Amino acid sequence: MLADYHMHTSFSPDSQFDMEDEIRCAIKKGIREICFTDHVDHNIQAHQDCPLREYRLKYEECRSKYQDQIVLKWGAECGVQTHTVSLFQKDFDDYDFDFILLSCHQIQDLEFWNQQFQKGKSQKEINEAYYQEIYQCMQLYKDYSVLGHLDAIKRDDPYGEYDDDQVEEILMAILKKAIADGKGIEVNTSCFRYHLSDLTPSKKILQMYHDLGGRILTFGSDTHKEEHVGFKIEEVKEIVREIGFKEFATFEKMKPIFHPL
Repeated sequence: MLADYHMHTSFSPDSQFDMEDEIRCAIKKGIREICFTDHVDHNIQAHQDCPLREYRLKYEECRSKYQDQIVLKWGAECGVQTHTVSLFQKDFDDYDFDFILLSCHQIQDLEFWNQQFQKGKSQKEINEAYYQEIYQCMQLYKDYSVLGHLDAIKRDDPYGEYDDDQVEEILMAILKKAIADGKGIEVNTSCFRYHLSDLTPSKKILQMYHDLGGRILTFGSDTHKEEHVGFKIEEVKEIVREIGFKEFATFEKMKPIFHPL
Protein backbone atom coordinates (compact mmCIF):
# COMPACT_ATOMS: atom_id res chain seq x y z
CA MET A 1 0.00 0.00 0.00
CA LEU A 2 1.34 3.41 -0.99
CA ALA A 3 0.32 6.34 1.21
CA ASP A 4 1.67 9.90 1.26
CA TYR A 5 1.13 11.70 4.55
CA HIS A 6 2.75 15.08 3.95
CA MET A 7 0.90 17.04 1.26
CA HIS A 8 0.73 20.82 0.81
CA THR A 9 -1.86 22.54 -1.36
CA SER A 10 -2.55 26.14 -2.24
CA PHE A 11 -3.88 26.60 1.29
CA SER A 12 -0.22 26.63 2.34
CA PRO A 13 1.59 29.95 1.74
CA ASP A 14 4.51 28.21 0.03
CA SER A 15 2.47 26.14 -2.44
CA GLN A 16 0.29 26.85 -5.47
CA PHE A 17 -0.76 23.21 -5.97
CA ASP A 18 -4.54 23.01 -6.31
CA MET A 19 -6.06 20.33 -4.08
CA GLU A 20 -7.98 18.62 -6.87
CA ASP A 21 -4.94 18.61 -9.15
CA GLU A 22 -2.98 17.02 -6.32
CA ILE A 23 -5.60 14.32 -5.86
CA ARG A 24 -5.70 13.53 -9.57
CA CYS A 25 -1.92 13.34 -9.63
CA ALA A 26 -1.88 10.91 -6.69
CA ILE A 27 -4.52 8.72 -8.37
CA LYS A 28 -2.49 8.68 -11.58
CA LYS A 29 0.59 7.57 -9.66
CA GLY A 30 -1.27 4.70 -8.01
CA ILE A 31 -1.23 6.13 -4.49
CA ARG A 32 -3.94 4.56 -2.36
CA GLU A 33 -4.17 7.17 0.40
CA ILE A 34 -3.03 10.74 0.98
CA CYS A 35 -3.33 13.13 3.89
CA PHE A 36 -3.36 16.89 3.39
CA THR A 37 -1.09 18.64 5.88
CA ASP A 38 -1.19 22.31 5.00
CA HIS A 39 0.95 24.67 7.05
CA VAL A 40 -0.30 26.29 10.22
CA ASP A 41 2.39 28.58 11.67
CA HIS A 42 0.97 31.09 14.10
CA ASN A 43 2.66 34.43 14.84
CA ILE A 44 4.68 34.51 11.62
CA GLN A 45 4.53 37.84 9.82
CA ALA A 46 5.83 36.54 6.50
CA HIS A 47 2.54 34.80 5.68
CA GLN A 48 -1.04 34.54 6.81
CA ASP A 49 -2.34 31.65 8.87
CA CYS A 50 -4.00 28.84 6.94
CA PRO A 51 -7.75 29.53 6.60
CA LEU A 52 -8.80 26.34 8.34
CA ARG A 53 -12.52 26.69 7.67
CA GLU A 54 -12.06 27.10 3.90
CA TYR A 55 -9.39 24.39 3.87
CA ARG A 56 -11.78 21.98 5.61
CA LEU A 57 -14.69 22.78 3.30
CA LYS A 58 -12.57 22.16 0.19
CA TYR A 59 -11.33 18.89 1.65
CA GLU A 60 -14.88 17.70 2.34
CA GLU A 61 -15.92 18.60 -1.19
CA CYS A 62 -12.99 16.63 -2.62
CA ARG A 63 -13.49 13.66 -0.31
CA SER A 64 -17.07 13.31 -1.52
CA LYS A 65 -16.08 13.71 -5.17
CA TYR A 66 -13.13 11.26 -5.17
CA GLN A 67 -14.16 8.77 -2.48
CA ASP A 68 -14.38 5.89 -4.96
CA GLN A 69 -10.88 6.52 -6.31
CA ILE A 70 -8.63 7.34 -3.35
CA VAL A 71 -8.70 7.58 0.45
CA LEU A 72 -8.36 11.19 1.61
CA LYS A 73 -7.50 12.30 5.14
CA TRP A 74 -7.34 15.76 6.64
CA GLY A 75 -4.51 17.09 8.73
CA ALA A 76 -2.13 19.96 9.29
CA GLU A 77 1.57 20.57 9.68
CA CYS A 78 1.80 22.65 12.82
CA GLY A 79 4.89 24.80 13.26
CA VAL A 80 4.53 24.80 17.02
CA GLN A 81 6.57 27.08 19.28
CA THR A 82 6.48 27.04 23.07
CA HIS A 83 4.71 30.42 23.19
CA THR A 84 2.10 29.51 20.53
CA VAL A 85 0.88 26.21 22.00
CA SER A 86 -2.44 27.71 23.13
CA LEU A 87 -3.23 28.80 19.55
CA PHE A 88 -2.64 25.30 18.22
CA GLN A 89 -4.67 23.82 21.05
CA LYS A 90 -7.61 26.01 20.02
CA ASP A 91 -7.28 24.88 16.40
CA PHE A 92 -7.30 21.25 17.48
CA ASP A 93 -10.29 21.75 19.73
CA ASP A 94 -12.23 23.52 16.97
CA TYR A 95 -11.64 21.05 14.12
CA ASP A 96 -11.87 17.32 13.56
CA PHE A 97 -8.38 16.36 12.38
CA ASP A 98 -7.25 12.93 11.26
CA PHE A 99 -3.55 13.67 11.60
CA ILE A 100 -1.19 16.35 12.94
CA LEU A 101 2.49 16.79 12.16
CA LEU A 102 4.38 18.60 14.91
CA SER A 103 7.19 20.46 13.18
CA CYS A 104 9.66 23.16 14.12
CA HIS A 105 10.05 25.88 11.49
CA GLN A 106 10.97 28.80 13.70
CA ILE A 107 11.99 29.80 17.22
CA GLN A 108 10.92 33.05 18.89
CA ASP A 109 9.05 33.81 15.64
CA LEU A 110 12.35 33.80 13.70
CA GLU A 111 12.21 31.44 10.73
CA PHE A 112 14.89 29.02 9.57
CA TRP A 113 14.38 29.12 5.79
CA ASN A 114 15.46 32.78 5.56
CA GLN A 115 18.23 32.39 8.15
CA GLN A 116 16.64 34.86 10.57
CA PHE A 117 17.10 32.55 13.52
CA GLN A 118 20.57 31.31 12.57
CA LYS A 119 22.09 34.78 12.15
CA GLY A 120 24.91 35.41 14.61
CA LYS A 121 24.76 31.93 16.18
CA SER A 122 27.28 29.11 16.16
CA GLN A 123 26.36 25.74 14.66
CA LYS A 124 26.19 24.26 18.15
CA GLU A 125 23.83 27.00 19.33
CA ILE A 126 21.55 26.59 16.30
CA ASN A 127 21.19 22.84 16.59
CA GLU A 128 20.87 22.64 20.35
CA ALA A 129 18.22 25.38 20.35
CA TYR A 130 16.29 23.59 17.59
CA TYR A 131 16.05 20.26 19.40
CA GLN A 132 15.39 21.89 22.76
CA GLU A 133 12.46 23.78 21.25
CA ILE A 134 10.99 20.55 19.91
CA TYR A 135 11.45 18.80 23.25
CA GLN A 136 9.85 21.65 25.18
CA CYS A 137 6.90 21.78 22.77
CA MET A 138 6.37 18.06 23.33
CA GLN A 139 5.95 18.72 27.04
CA LEU A 140 3.28 21.36 26.40
CA TYR A 141 1.34 20.09 23.40
CA LYS A 142 0.01 16.53 23.15
CA ASP A 143 -2.52 16.65 20.31
CA TYR A 144 -0.24 15.61 17.51
CA SER A 145 0.38 12.34 15.69
CA VAL A 146 4.03 12.31 14.64
CA LEU A 147 7.11 14.52 14.70
CA GLY A 148 7.58 16.00 11.23
CA HIS A 149 11.00 15.91 9.49
CA LEU A 150 12.72 15.66 12.88
CA ASP A 151 16.23 16.73 11.85
CA ALA A 152 15.13 19.22 9.18
CA ILE A 153 17.39 21.91 10.65
CA LYS A 154 20.14 20.24 8.61
CA ARG A 155 18.69 21.66 5.41
CA ASP A 156 18.81 25.22 6.78
CA ASP A 157 22.10 24.99 8.68
CA PRO A 158 24.50 27.57 7.16
CA TYR A 159 27.48 25.52 8.37
CA GLY A 160 26.39 22.21 6.83
CA GLU A 161 24.88 19.10 8.40
CA TYR A 162 25.54 18.83 12.14
CA ASP A 163 26.61 15.40 13.33
CA ASP A 164 23.83 13.53 15.17
CA ASP A 165 26.39 12.38 17.72
CA GLN A 166 26.73 15.96 18.94
CA VAL A 167 23.03 16.09 19.91
CA GLU A 168 22.49 12.43 20.75
CA GLU A 169 21.40 13.12 24.33
CA ILE A 170 18.55 15.50 23.39
CA LEU A 171 17.59 13.27 20.44
CA MET A 172 17.32 10.34 22.81
CA ALA A 173 15.12 12.39 25.14
CA ILE A 174 12.86 13.43 22.24
CA LEU A 175 12.45 9.87 20.98
CA LYS A 176 11.79 8.45 24.44
CA LYS A 177 9.19 11.15 25.05
CA ALA A 178 7.47 10.44 21.72
CA ILE A 179 7.29 6.73 22.48
CA ALA A 180 6.05 7.30 26.04
CA ASP A 181 3.30 9.59 24.72
CA GLY A 182 2.24 7.17 21.97
CA LYS A 183 3.53 9.41 19.18
CA GLY A 184 5.44 8.58 16.03
CA ILE A 185 7.97 10.05 13.66
CA GLU A 186 7.74 10.87 9.99
CA VAL A 187 10.14 9.71 7.29
CA ASN A 188 10.21 12.71 4.94
CA THR A 189 11.50 12.17 1.42
CA SER A 190 12.27 15.85 0.79
CA CYS A 191 15.82 14.87 1.83
CA PHE A 192 16.43 13.97 -1.81
CA ARG A 193 15.27 17.37 -3.07
CA TYR A 194 17.50 19.13 -0.55
CA HIS A 195 20.46 16.92 -1.53
CA LEU A 196 21.10 15.89 2.06
CA SER A 197 23.58 13.14 2.79
CA ASP A 198 21.01 10.97 4.59
CA LEU A 199 17.31 10.42 5.09
CA THR A 200 15.13 12.84 7.06
CA PRO A 201 15.40 11.92 9.84
CA SER A 202 18.75 10.20 9.44
CA LYS A 203 19.16 6.44 9.51
CA LYS A 204 20.90 6.84 12.87
CA ILE A 205 17.83 8.56 14.35
CA LEU A 206 15.50 5.98 12.81
CA GLN A 207 17.66 3.21 14.27
CA MET A 208 17.56 4.87 17.70
CA TYR A 209 13.77 5.11 17.50
CA HIS A 210 13.48 1.46 16.47
CA ASP A 211 15.86 0.24 19.18
CA LEU A 212 13.98 2.19 21.84
CA GLY A 213 10.79 0.39 20.85
CA GLY A 214 9.23 2.99 18.55
CA ARG A 215 6.79 1.63 16.03
CA ILE A 216 4.72 4.50 14.61
CA LEU A 217 6.18 5.59 11.27
CA THR A 218 4.53 7.61 8.52
CA PHE A 219 5.92 8.43 5.09
CA GLY A 220 5.57 11.83 3.48
CA SER A 221 6.88 13.48 0.35
CA ASP A 222 6.41 17.04 1.68
CA THR A 223 4.66 17.75 -1.61
CA HIS A 224 4.43 21.31 -2.89
CA LYS A 225 4.49 20.50 -6.63
CA GLU A 226 3.29 17.74 -8.94
CA GLU A 227 6.71 16.14 -9.25
CA HIS A 228 6.95 15.72 -5.47
CA VAL A 229 3.85 13.54 -5.03
CA GLY A 230 4.81 10.13 -3.62
CA PHE A 231 8.45 10.77 -4.47
CA LYS A 232 10.74 7.87 -3.49
CA ILE A 233 8.41 6.62 -0.76
CA GLU A 234 8.64 3.02 -1.98
CA GLU A 235 12.43 3.28 -2.08
CA VAL A 236 12.55 4.61 1.48
CA LYS A 237 10.29 1.81 2.68
CA GLU A 238 13.01 -0.66 1.74
CA ILE A 239 15.59 1.30 3.76
CA VAL A 240 13.46 1.28 6.91
CA ARG A 241 12.83 -2.44 6.46
CA GLU A 242 16.59 -2.93 6.61
CA ILE A 243 16.68 -0.94 9.87
CA GLY A 244 14.20 -3.42 11.30
CA PHE A 245 10.77 -1.82 10.99
CA LYS A 246 7.95 -4.17 10.01
CA GLU A 247 5.04 -1.75 9.56
CA PHE A 248 4.02 1.83 8.90
CA ALA A 249 0.98 3.84 9.90
CA THR A 250 -1.84 5.83 8.41
CA PHE A 251 -4.27 7.72 10.64
CA GLU A 252 -7.97 8.24 11.12
CA LYS A 253 -9.36 10.62 13.76
CA MET A 254 -5.86 10.79 15.30
CA LYS A 255 -5.62 7.01 15.75
CA PRO A 256 -2.87 5.04 13.98
CA ILE A 257 -3.77 2.22 11.61
CA PHE A 258 -0.87 -0.14 10.96
CA HIS A 259 0.08 -1.72 7.62
CA PRO A 260 2.87 -4.18 6.79
CA LEU A 261 5.85 -2.71 5.03
